[in-house]
Amino acid sequence: MKIIPHGAAREVTGSCHEIQLKSGKRVLLDCGLFQGHRKDAAEKNAEFSFDPKQIDAMVLSHAHADHVGRVPLLYKKGYRGKIHCTYATKDLADIMLQDSGYIQEKDEEFFCKHLADAMIPCDGPLYTQQDAIDCMEIFRGQNYGEWFTVCDGVRAQFLDAGHIVGAAMVLLEIEEDGVTRRLGFSGDLGRNMLPIIRDPADMPPVETLICESTYGNRKHEDIQTAKHALRQVILDTAKRGGKVLIPAFSLERTQEIVYDLHLLWDAKEIPPIPIIIDSPLATRVTDVFMKHPECYDKKMFEEFLARAHNPFQFSLVRYTESAEESKALNGTPGPLIIMAGSGMCEAGRIRHHLRNGIEDARNTVVAVGFMAENTLGRRLVDPEITDIKIFGEKLRKKAQTVYINAYSGHADCNDLDAFVEKVEGLQKVILVHGEEEQMTTFAARLSLALKGVEVLMPEREEEIVL
Repeated sequence: MKIIPHGAAREVTGSCHEIQLKSGKRVLLDCGLFQGHRKDAAEKNAEFSFDPKQIDAMVLSHAHADHVGRVPLLYKKGYRGKIHCTYATKDLADIMLQDSGYIQEKDEEFFCKHLADAMIPCDGPLYTQQDAIDCMEIFRGQNYGEWFTVCDGVRAQFLDAGHIVGAAMVLLEIEEDGVTRRLGFSGDLGRNMLPIIRDPADMPPVETLICESTYGNRKHEDIQTAKHALRQVILDTAKRGGKVLIPAFSLERTQEIVYDLHLLWDAKEIPPIPIIIDSPLATRVTDVFMKHPECYDKKMFEEFLARAHNPFQFSLVRYTESAEESKALNGTPGPLIIMAGSGMCEAGRIRHHLRNGIEDARNTVVAVGFMAENTLGRRLVDPEITDIKIFGEKLRKKAQTVYINAYSGHADCNDLDAFVEKVEGLQKVILVHGEEEQMTTFAARLSLALKGVEVLMPEREEEIVL
């Protein structure tokens, strides 16, 4: 049996790992988009290093773009096996992929019209909205904690990952030559005490663990500090009459921040300034959140629901739909809070708001999630970088930039250590989904703590024989 990482190997985005069985069966774990330099991402996303028609089944951990974002392309190129995921992930993937298709169509249209010289040679958008709609026919929802058949010789079970609504770790049982092996996949491991969703489960005994390492050498601030840091940013920016611009993933991060803003407003800790969620996607995602209470952290969430039917809607909040509403915000004076996708600023409406507001010293840009290398978001939060390019236009960073890392939905180094060290029967750990600096330090700690356990950091397309 072999494991081959086709993506997120010594990098964070583009999660895609293949399990090849001795029988010839082939299973994918995730199939996500690469995010980073436009040219590099275009090249990595456009083609697969395997024949999609030869894949027998896929197991999907969650609905973030870097884990699900290439599924429509996989389908376009002939894959017709099932895609197993939780029911919440299935519902979220439906809207996330259609939005991704729409963004790719619009980006292609924009570059053709305004920046033809900067166009990267391609055969049109990676996929369209219709491609995204078409691929949903092969998605199959599964319950947490229940075994299901992936393909001949392989069964699986989803466990709470504590990362976003519907996110799951995967436990696989693989039978070959009369021997059953157990393999675990962390997906994106979350944190304890995040609002809204349940804490991560423990991984049951496995021989091999594929584990993310996004924050392999970094600690987060306590999640309880996030709300207070957000409050202070709003108070300071409001005094200057500026705008708070928050690039936030429409899935999970937007809902968490709206939830905290609701609590702050209820406690009268922030002034009555408009809060604009400038993302049709966030509106649809929020509807899915309300549809899946089976994913909620019951203690925290039900206490809130006892006071307010919808924690994501209150008097200061307005959700936009049309492009005209979004454009009108450029001429709207502060103080104002605008939240828009995408979280790494590589797509979506946030880029327009940044182009309009980054050179105004009254404004504040608040990063609330991980920014991968070579993304616009990483350049925004890097204090060494003073100029950035948005839509080909060079702009000076005059707005304040603040990074509230307590909002991260990923496990930090302490969480990762504790998670792996609890796993019984472990023989091999395969580290993925992390920049090399984070991964190397994490690997060194694991090698010291887990005597006799092999710790690997594979390159992309490297074959790992079990």
